[in-house]
Amino acid sequence: MDPLQTSIEYLKGVGPNRADLLKKELKIFTFQDLLYFFPNRYIDRSRFYKISELPKNNSEVQLKGEITNIEIISQKSGKRLVAIFSDGENTMELLWFRGYKWINQSLKKNVPYVLFGRVNWFKGKPSIPHPEMDLESDFIKKPSQILKPIYPSTEALLSRGISQKVIFNLLINLFQGLKTNLAESLPEHLTKKYNFISKHQAIRNIHFPINQKSLSMAQERLKFEEFFFIQLQLIIKNNRRKKKIKGFKFKKVGDGFNSFFKNNLSFELTNAQKKVIKEIRKDLGSGGQMNRLLQGDVGSGKTIVALMSMLIAYDNGYQSCLMAPTEILAQQHFQSLKDFLINLNISIDILTGNSKKSHRNSINEDLKKGKLNILIGTHSIIEEKVTFLNLGLAIIDEQHRFGVAQRAKLWKKNLTPPHILVMTATPIPRTLAMTLYGDLDVSVIDELPPGRKEIKTYHQFDSNRLKVYKFIKEEIKSGAQIYIVYPLIQESEKMDYKDLMDGYESITRYFPQPEFQISVVHGKMKSPDKEYEMNRFLKGETNIMVATTVIEVGVNITNASVMIIESSERFGLSQLHQLRGRVGRGNKQSYCVLMSNNKLNEDAKKRLKTMTETNDGFKIAETDLSIRGPGNIMGTEQSGILKLKIADIVNDNLKLKIARNEVIEIVKKDPNLMLNENKIIRRTLFTMKAYKNMWNYIS
Repeated sequence: MDPLQTSIEYLKGVGPNRADLLKKELKIFTFQDLLYFFPNRYIDRSRFYKISELPKNNSEVQLKGEITNIEIISQKSGKRLVAIFSDGENTMELLWFRGYKWINQSLKKNVPYVLFGRVNWFKGKPSIPHPEMDLESDFIKKPSQILKPIYPSTEALLSRGISQKVIFNLLINLFQGLKTNLAESLPEHLTKKYNFISKHQAIRNIHFPINQKSLSMAQERLKFEEFFFIQLQLIIKNNRRKKKIKGFKFKKVGDGFNSFFKNNLSFELTNAQKKVIKEIRKDLGSGGQMNRLLQGDVGSGKTIVALMSMLIAYDNGYQSCLMAPTEILAQQHFQSLKDFLINLNISIDILTGNSKKSHRNSINEDLKKGKLNILIGTHSIIEEKVTFLNLGLAIIDEQHRFGVAQRAKLWKKNLTPPHILVMTATPIPRTLAMTLYGDLDVSVIDELPPGRKEIKTYHQFDSNRLKVYKFIKEEIKSGAQIYIVYPLIQESEKMDYKDLMDGYESITRYFPQPEFQISVVHGKMKSPDKEYEMNRFLKGETNIMVATTVIEVGVNITNASVMIIESSERFGLSQLHQLRGRVGRGNKQSYCVLMSNNKLNEDAKKRLKTMTETNDGFKIAETDLSIRGPGNIMGTEQSGILKLKIADIVNDNLKLKIARNEVIEIVKKDPNLMLNENKIIRRTLFTMKAYKNMWNYIS
């Protein structure tokens, strides 16, 4: 067995009790887990302060001196240990409130110490509670501590005496016990190309850096390696899936596609749309199963790309379906695709939860016989009763609204799985998409159709509300419809509901009936009532829609040209962008007004400023990533991939791109990593699979 897989309790200084704590609090089960337990920051310990030089804040400092007196003092609750520390010129107090009995036994008077801790000031006098103490003679013998590593910790560890010093000493014991250097995990051609230090040096320097240069070299090597193995796993996984899962081969582009392109397409496709259609055509003709993610900002024209993909399926004698998360959205897709296909001999129908039994039966019959070419619908499509003759392409709109299990049901509609195209209007930063969807092919429509007017976005404080209401009145008079959206935060549903209803009341006072008609939609309403109100707004029977964020994703109401977002500081950037995308669907100039209170923190200011400065979903996504971090953006499903040990997706995206390009080259040349030059990579992957505790193993 690999010595690094030894259980952590067998390391000198650990034992069963500490091992239980390390396992529970830090997920450190083996020697290897401890090696890969990296510091999250470093403190410069090159400077020794005199007591007279201590900064007048709560900084962390280092001092040399001796203890001249030790005393245990009773206080209201328990006792404290007070030691007088002298640097030869001045004195200060060192304090311990817990563990003072054994600390009292271990402290020595009139012996040189090196101490480190955070300064507390009280009535102009400094003190250091719970300092780290080393005898100067021991301090000199330790690995250089010019840069002191600070490791992630928890209250439970600190209360049980597992301090930073203890973790540091455990790492010293581990390195001292290593019989050989750590095995190399990158091939020689990569370490030479990028001038990387060895694996052993890198791991050693990350824990015991002798200076800034040695730390930087360790970080460079380990960040690259982490990205390299994540990308390697994703790309190999993708390639194997493509080889293993055969798909329908759509060899031709025929009459359906060509006559639509010549006769029914009344506008010029953008270059981005053309590029994406080309990528999809290549996939569909390859003989492997397509599994592609189509990213496109709100209004970028994903629907037309979806239709043209379905026409390629039709030309090759196969059926298609498009699944949307809500009935309203499914209806909209059906209507717009039906309009596009006018005068073409292509049959299209819709299936939803509200479809009548007779209509369902006729759809099922037509599907089985192959009379129905395209089916649009909601979750109803994946019901067992729905049987296709030959489903060749399945498209999923707003993919984040469907679970993996639901997508898998589409696969099972044939013995040979259909080609899959998943679409999302949520822009994902490119760096993140590379990491998360390395096992999917990603297409991006990053261009809006020409002539589309940019939505003008303004930030207004609540104190300017009457001015905003006046603007709304003017817009309604010119024929526009208005959204007014309130935040929905699960933890305080009662408060959210109250906010919405209070807002609704003040809106009805300012916009009285019968002159103005108002719809209201919120999470407590039953689905049919929501549908009814949404449809009233859709038909133009109401001027204002007051809603929480339950307003449907993707609903296209061309006449809605003003979006008012209340308490906008409570929304994340991507949510603000999604909401803003509900307007600007027609030819009319559209507006988005972000309402907020006056007390904004820095992140909120940054979010609102970003929204007023750009309409570009990808720029917004990048800013969102830098504010919130990847885990918060992507939710729980992908969080495993994002638990990076040392690399940072935001700050290290260039390293990610370099690592990915290297992986692509290696896998292109040697798909199974059988060449001698790649045996180290193959061995590292095997180790990762066996133990799953080095870098992220993606199962």
